Amino acid sequence: MGYRFMRIMVFFDLPVTTSSDRREYTRFHKYLIKNGFIMMQESVYTKLALNAIAGNAIIANVRKNKPLAGLVQLLMVTEKQFSQIELILGELQSEILDTDERMVIL
Repeated sequence: MGYRFMRIMVFFDLPVTTSSDRREYTRFHKYLIKNGFIMMQESVYTKLALNAIAGNAIIANVRKNKPLAGLVQLLMVTEKQFSQIELILGELQSEILDTDERMVIL
């Protein structure tokens, strides 16, 4: 059996209006981090899986740990498909001087 790396993506939108909701959000967020998910952006996490079978096991575990309220969406794509993501970035706004010039005039 060959390896075909898969990428599991978790998208979620959870309520945080009550203290109970916030606790559930925190529990789910900590579950994702503890289990190797990496944040792509707020409420979007990804994890690399060795193959589709391992990916299905990861998805099953996320289903078991999902909060009672809110929306959690799961997507499994191949690593080749995931690598085709196009990043479109705006201009970086920073007040930190990032230069290699010897003299900086403020």
